Amino acid sequence: MRVIVIAVGRLKQGPERELAASYQKRAQAVGRALGMGDFETIEIRESRAQDAERRRVEESIAIANVIPERATIVVLDERGENLDSTKLATLLRDWRGETRPAVCFVIGAADGLAPSFCARANLALAFGAATWPHQLVRVMLLEQLYRATSILAGHPYHRA
Repeated sequence: MRVIVIAVGRLKQGPERELAASYQKRAQAVGRALGMGDFETIEIRESRAQDAERRRVEESIAIANVIPERATIVVLDERGENLDSTKLATLLRDWRGETRPAVCFVIGAADGLAPSFCARANLALAFGAATWPHQLVRVMLLEQLYRATSILAGHPYHRA
């Protein structure tokens, strides 16, 4: 099972990009031993449409075009579920057991994602009630994926 982070917008050179790359590399190293295959990030170009609804639709279409068939879809949404790290690890394990080709974690732009796209998601995930910059959300997500793989591998990185 591939683990794919799909994010609208590009991380520019700097500490956020370096930290995201570090956590992705760590998650992939641990995940491979668990049969999770590649961990990858796909960056989607931000829409230049004038209208927010049009931007959401264009970006959601671009995202849908890169999601593998039968993939599990998780959207990052402030109204989503707040899961602890152990629960996220359990979900990853369960999705791997369902022999899904991929699990895709989707981070929209500032305007969010089209409601029709969100309706396709298997899960809406939140990182608390606070509003986070998209660059940090990507880093936080990749850290949680590394933590989840560490939990599944019995690695001491996670301490409850």
